Order: sequence, then structure tokens, then C-alpha cells
Amino acid sequence: MMHIIDRRLNPKGKSLSNRQRFLDRAKKQIKKAVNDAIKDRKISNSDSGERIKIPTDSLHEPRFTGDRKKGHSDRVMPGNKDFMPGDKIKRPPPQGQGQGGREGAEDGDGEDSFQFTLTRDEFLDIFFEDMALPDFIKKSIKEEVVHEFQRAGYKRQGSPSNLNLKLTMRNSLARRLCLRRPRDSEIVELEQQITALRKKSKLNSQQQKELIALLEELEIKQRRRKVVPYIDPLDVRYTSFVDVEKPNTHAVMFCLMDVSGSMGETHKELAKRFFMLLHLFLNRQYSKVDVVFIRHTHLASEVDEETFFHSRETGGTIVSTALEVMQKVIKDRYPPEDWNIYAAQASDGDNLNSDNAYCQQILTRELLPMCQYFAYVEVWDSHEAELFSGEHNATRLWQAYEEIRQSHRNFAVKKVTSAADIFPVLHDLFAKNKESEAV
Repeated sequence: MMHIIDRRLNPKGKSLSNRQRFLDRAKKQIKKAVNDAIKDRKISNSDSGERIKIPTDSLHEPRFTGDRKKGHSDRVMPGNKDFMPGDKIKRPPPQGQGQGGREGAEDGDGEDSFQFTLTRDEFLDIFFEDMALPDFIKKSIKEEVVHEFQRAGYKRQGSPSNLNLKLTMRNSLARRLCLRRPRDSEIVELEQQITALRKKSKLNSQQQKELIALLEELEIKQRRRKVVPYIDPLDVRYTSFVDVEKPNTHAVMFCLMDVSGSMGETHKELAKRFFMLLHLFLNRQYSKVDVVFIRHTHLASEVDEETFFHSRETGGTIVSTALEVMQKVIKDRYPPEDWNIYAAQASDGDNLNSDNAYCQQILTRELLPMCQYFAYVEVWDSHEAELFSGEHNATRLWQAYEEIRQSHRNFAVKKVTSAADIFPVLHDLFAKNKESEAV
């Protein structure tokens, strides 16, 4: 029989096993609450826990109760001044159409709610559990060997820092029990008996024999304690670690964002939210993925994470400049034969008409053949979405990218008009059930 022991430390004041069972049981309601909570989050709070609410109906456990219409029952009512044992209490008159305790829910569904706080790791695990980098095109990629240390049992010799104190003491106790090493209490008891006999002024023959026997027994036990030490070198165990080689596949994610003057604060906020979640998703799921940030107006440049998300910049719009910088970075640092290349681009769709054809040319001839996946997200504010809601009101850049999407399986386009659209779009772009195509 196999026994699995969970040795993870419990959070302060909480039972980890019970908490995990609760999260598994109410997973559907918690998932919905997490998706709703992310809509109202600020960019600065994207990487933190969350206090959420779920209906209490999912927490009820089935139980057996007696039929209240049958049999007899006695109750003690607090604050009773008007009734005596044996009096019949009339049923209170109905008040309203609802049931007690079911009218205070904020969401209007007529049910009580249960609030609790998810930790950062729990929140992110639930939020990103059904997302992954899509792999449309299978490529022969280079694998780099990474060395990691893993536990490999125990050994009798090793570094003092790897001493396994618990196993050492357990071996010591087992050896002392088997060899019957005298305990401290036994030695103390013998010494007390000998002292008591020696305090007597005169000893008869029987007491003298008893004293001699006690002295011999004390000598034997003391000698046995010296022969059987408390800890023997045979008891000592050290935790063993072995160096294991693990293949590490290279992957890089390019984040391209338009920060030109045509991008208002609403557009930039939506684009930053999208990339913030994307960046958080990549760091959470893939610790070995490189992320390259590229901002552009009429000029493009590679920037760091802080500048990408927080710096402000204005100017004209030429999208091809960002694609050219991406192409240059790939050539200099990320050869396609050694790396899986992914890209995500956010823009409001504004671009020079003469530049759209050049963007098509760069994507179809240069970038898409090297990329595993390329996602384009177009951000509109709510007023633009209402005014230009028809299919024929798409931007020129969207139309150019739509032509590419129809002929390339590893290219996707989506539109975002509000903060509530960001997670569904991100989920659609990076869902785990994407179809793969072997080339």
C-alpha cells in the first residue's frame, strides 16, 4: 500500500489540506469569480491575491433530518416571558414573498454569499489553468541541457549541511531500544535506592546483600551506557542529492505595442492591461521564456519592462518599424533553428496606408515563417465601437491583417473594446485546446 504524506507547511491559522479540498469542490464558482475579479483590476494589482465571493449553495452538505410534521420535539426558546410548557405557539404571519436570509445578496440572485481571500499563487493558478503557448508548427529545435539537483535518498557520509536530523535520531532510538541501553531514569532510581540504604546507621545481612546487588546493577548499567552510546556513527544519515540533466527548450515572446499620438489614454490602458496579463501568464507558466518588449510610434525601439508599461510617448504611426526591429532582434539573438518564437502586437489600427502593404510583406515573407504563433489585438474605446460597429468599418491595418489570417494558421487577430474583453480575448488566443498542425 502506498502512503502519500503532504509535508507542505500550513499557512498561518489555516489547514492546507482542507483549503485545497474546498478549492477543488467549489472550483467552478471560484473560476467564475476570478474571471469577474480580473475585469476591475488595476495594472499595478495584477500580480496579487484577491478577495472573492461565491454563492453559499455550493457549500451545503447533504444531511438527514427528521420529518418535522411527525413526532414530538421540545425546544428551548431564548428570551421567553409569555409562554409556559405545554402552550401552543402560533405560526407567525407571512411577510413578503421571499424567504428569510435570501434577500441580501448584492448580485441580485437571491442567495447569501461566502467571501474568502485567495493567495497570489492560488489566484494565478486558477486564472491561467486552461492557457498555454500554442504550438501550431512543429519545428526541430535545439535543446540546451540544464543541470538540476534532485533528492536521491540518504547516505552515511556527506556534508554537515545535509545532515538529516530526523532520520539520524530515529536510527539512534531504534538502536538504543534493540540493545536495551539503560535510561537516565533507571540510573537515577538506582542511585536513590543506594543512597537511602547508606543513610541507615546499621544494615542487617539482607540489606547488605541488597546494597551489594544494587551497586553491581548500577555498575552494569553504567558500563552498558558507555558501550551503547546515545548516537553512534552508524546512526548518522545525510540527505543525498544527484545532478540530473534536463533538456530546456528555448522560447521567446515578442511584445509589440503602439504608443503613438493616435493611441489615447483609453487605448493605451487597454493595451497595457493585455500585455500585463500576457507577461504575467508567461512568467507564471514558463520560467525559461525570454520576453522582448518593443514600442513604436513612427520609430521603434526595444525597451525594458518598466519603460514598456509606464513610460509615455507621442508621435506618428508606422507599424512596420516595430516589425523591422523584431526581425533584427531575431537575427541578432534568436536564430529560428534554435528558438521557438512567439509574438503579440497591440494597436488601435491607425497606420499609414502605404505602410500596410509593407507590413503584409514583412509578416508573410519574413516573420511568420519563423514564428510559432503571432497574435494581433486591436484596441478600441467604447465610443468607437458604437460608432463603427459594422463589419465594413474595420481599419485598414485590420483588413490587411485579416487577409494574412485567412492564409496562415499561426496568425490570429482579435478586437478589444473594454477591460471586460481582455481576458476572453487572451483566453481565445492562448487556449490549451488549439489545434496543432505538423509540418
